[in-house]
Amino acid sequence: MKTSPVTISASLLFATLAAADYGYQFSNALSTGPTADDTWIREANTTLVLPETNSPQTGNLALWPGMGTDGGDLVQGLAISVADGSSGCPEASGKWCIVASTLEDVQQMGEYVAADPRQSVTFHYKYNDSTSKYDQTVSLDGKVVSRISTESGHAQGWGTAIECQQSACGFVPGHKYLNTKIIMDTADAAYDQTLGTTNATGELVTADGGKTWTIETIVIGSFTYT
Repeated sequence: MKTSPVTISASLLFATLAAADYGYQFSNALSTGPTADDTWIREANTTLVLPETNSPQTGNLALWPGMGTDGGDLVQGLAISVADGSSGCPEASGKWCIVASTLEDVQQMGEYVAADPRQSVTFHYKYNDSTSKYDQTVSLDGKVVSRISTESGHAQGWGTAIECQQSACGFVPGHKYLNTKIIMDTADAAYDQTLGTTNATGELVTADGGKTWTIETIVIGSFTYT
């Protein structure tokens, strides 16, 4: 999903562009970050329960949890809804395609795999000290189906997105992310103060002084692109 290579922040995730501009538009979201200056996100994990595809299945729609980095990259595994076989996805109505992905100067992609509504997609991002890369795995109902590793710097924030490109994506159903976990390199005791939402809910909590942050359930409200 081609997007601007910017850090995850409220200004990105909460910006809905003018209705006439379908370069890309964002709607409802939950975001966190940036981290404190002396730390960064070492690992993040969350599970998206796929909703029905957008109706009508027009435009190029993606749901994604992402991490913006100090290198200007965006680590963003994708769940894409596009019925016409574009964006590397199979030509199929009513289905999603999921893929590990990082936006650098160009989009780096893993393997595309078709998925159905109500299946669970787990996005796992982990920094690899031996390679200085983020190892990304995307799993469908517990089975790893797409991988990518990219040298992207250090992640400064984590958040969700609904992104619409090319033309109006119609009605996007509400959906949930489960068991979200964000692990810092060193504790950031005030990270919960960075939480922002737009028609989304989720409680960011820590049990170890800010090294590990969790959100049990993120609920993202529905949105209609017109």
